Parts: sequence; C-alpha cells; structure tokens
Amino acid sequence: MIDAIGLDADDTLWENETFFRVTEAEFASLLADHGEAEAIAARLFDIERANLARYGYGIKGFMLSMVQTAIELTDGAIDGRTIGRILELGQEMLAHPVDLLPGVEEALDALAGRQLILVTKGDLMDQERKVAASGLAERFSAVEILAEKTPEAYARALLGQGVAPERFLMAGNSMRSDVIPVLDLGGWGVFIPHDLTWALEHAEAPDHPRLHQLTGIAQLPDLVARIEAGA
Repeated sequence: MIDAIGLDADDTLWENETFFRVTEAEFASLLADHGEAEAIAARLFDIERANLARYGYGIKGFMLSMVQTAIELTDGAIDGRTIGRILELGQEMLAHPVDLLPGVEEALDALAGRQLILVTKGDLMDQERKVAASGLAERFSAVEILAEKTPEAYARALLGQGVAPERFLMAGNSMRSDVIPVLDLGGWGVFIPHDLTWALEHAEAPDHPRLHQLTGIAQLPDLVARIEAGA
C-alpha cells in the first residue's frame, strides 16, 4: 500500500531551528543600542520572508538578511566590525555538527528494507553537508533537495523515483511543507511537531483522512504498519 516513505531532514531527523534561535539572540545583542530584542527579531523575520524569493531557504540567506536588518536598523551606520561578526555567526552555523533527534536511528532501523527518500529544501551545499555529516545517507535510496516543497516539486521528485503519489507517505515537522503538499497529491502526510518550528512553516491542519500526527519519529514504523493493515 505504501511503496516509499519520505522523511524531512531539518527538525525531523536533526536539530536545526535551535541554532537559528541562538544566533538570533546574539544578533539582537549586537544591535541592542538600536531596539529591543523582540522588535529586532520581528524586523529580521520580515526581511527574511521578503528575501525568500531572492535567496531561498538556508543559512546563507539568513546571513544576508541579518546584514540587511543591521543596515536598516542603524540607518546605514553599522560598522565593519559588527558586519564581520554577523558573517562569523553565519559561518559558525554552517560549521555546526549535526545532532540527530531522539528516536531517529531506531525508526530508520525499523524501516530498513523499505524505499526511504530524504526530502529536504534549502541551500544545496549546506543540505548536502548536513546529510553527509549526519551519517544517515546510506539509509536512503535517494536524497531530494528542493528549492521549495510544492505539490509540483514533490510530483517531479516522485516521478524521478518511480513512485505513484497515492503510494507515498511523507513525514516531517512542517504542516505547510511536509504534509499539505503531499496530501494535495493524494499521498499520506504524517505531522511530527518540533517545539521550535519556524513560523513560516506553520499552517492549519486540514481535515483529511490521510493525515496523521505523531509525538515522535519513533512511532512512525508502527503507524506505517497500521496504515497498511487498514487500521
């Protein structure tokens, strides 16, 4: 009944948003003379959102958005030393180790032998780095790195893998990117929330017979077995 299982990467297999939040806090401290931390974070978020069409998702776009925010909040008076520190913050994020989330390896062990596809989005080089550093690459039959997780992008990826959408299950922490597009294609969507999911990845859960929610990835193998048993 399910020919292939797709898994999101950031904040589904390993920690990601935590590092953005830590960096945002230090960024706000660098600009403390120019606003309250909440106001700085709000402005950075608005600029990130506006820049997605230019830079896409990932740390490099985040770095550029921090620089732009700093320039705007200081009316262009930001000094080179502070700009340099902002770039260092991004470089530190790019070099950060990959920390797997609890239950990931156990779930992948239980799903061994199935067609597993890692489906992520963002900067190609950074995503490839994280996949390699995670030690999980050999667990997947394919890795798909998308610019955006739209129904059309999923359809192209599944066509390339020879998987019919209605026989595909996708699990991840983003209702907007990991679940709803796959449901729209006729597949199965499994929502596994993460405490720090980025605000732009939030969406209202649809009332859909193929939507499931888990509290952790360790529950995924049992859910797949129940779906295939018709439970």
